[in-house]
Amino acid sequence: METPGANGGQPILLVLRALKLGDLLVAVPALHALRRAYPEHRLLYAAQDWLAEALVLVDGFELLPTHGLDVPIPVRAGRVDVAVNLHGSGPESDRRLAEIRPRTILGHRTADRPGPPWMEDLHERERWARLLRWHGIEADAADYRLRQPAVASPCPGATVLHVGAAYGSRLWPAERFAAVARQLAADGHRVVLTGSAAERPRAVEVARLSGLAESHVLAGALRLTEFVAAVAGARLVVSADTGAAHLASAYSRPSVVLFGPAPVELWGPPPGPHVVLTDGQARRGDIFAASPDPALLAVSVEDVLAAVRGLSLD
Repeated sequence: METPGANGGQPILLVLRALKLGDLLVAVPALHALRRAYPEHRLLYAAQDWLAEALVLVDGFELLPTHGLDVPIPVRAGRVDVAVNLHGSGPESDRRLAEIRPRTILGHRTADRPGPPWMEDLHERERWARLLRWHGIEADAADYRLRQPAVASPCPGATVLHVGAAYGSRLWPAERFAAVARQLAADGHRVVLTGSAAERPRAVEVARLSGLAESHVLAGALRLTEFVAAVAGARLVVSADTGAAHLASAYSRPSVVLFGPAPVELWGPPPGPHVVLTDGQARRGDIFAASPDPALLAVSVEDVLAAVRGLSLD
């Protein structure tokens, strides 16, 4: 219960967003706004424990390990002063926050609590900034930058091809990644292949198909902080709509982002050196599907290479 650095009677602000890396990164503007608005509070971020190294880059928040909405939030009832629902607007997240009996809950409108109405067609960064503005807190959706990681990049100046994704719906075919890797390497890029430990076999296969040595495969070999540093120091990032793409935005690294089931209008990168490739008309939209979304499969190898050529790279 409430394990991060206990601070006596200091008031607590708790943010519930028990989701993945990309979800954390699109919430950064709201987290920055809350840090400014509650300088005297101890700030807790309730999410999966593996995000701790990334949360450090937001500044000011402690991770409260919380595995989704299937478990209670591990904090003593009545201890939280302000709870902020950045998880969603459904009854499950509201119930979990009600269980800890905070003095105040900031969230979207419910049957018994005021707040802004939920809007479907709103970019995620703007969604949470809008929520806070409704509650009287200044928030800017463009305030999405992260501090620099404390570790050096394991591959400074490399072109990062992030070949993994959490769901099959976002997995661009390995042979297409391999064709891109082969051409970029021929063009003088120092290509590295990233992903999780579970995705290492896929990255090894991409390396084999592209003719790259297995030493180019960093999937499964990096801690989260090292992965962040790799993206922050990259020459270029090519990725599906995953945490890697959101990190490229946070550090203004040139990127080519391949979108499948998620709408670009709601999850796309901010203005900057970022190119989005997809076919919105073909989009099936099933994020949890085992097979790649047709919108993603519509993106060709030549589409990606043309997008890279159109970017101004150092």
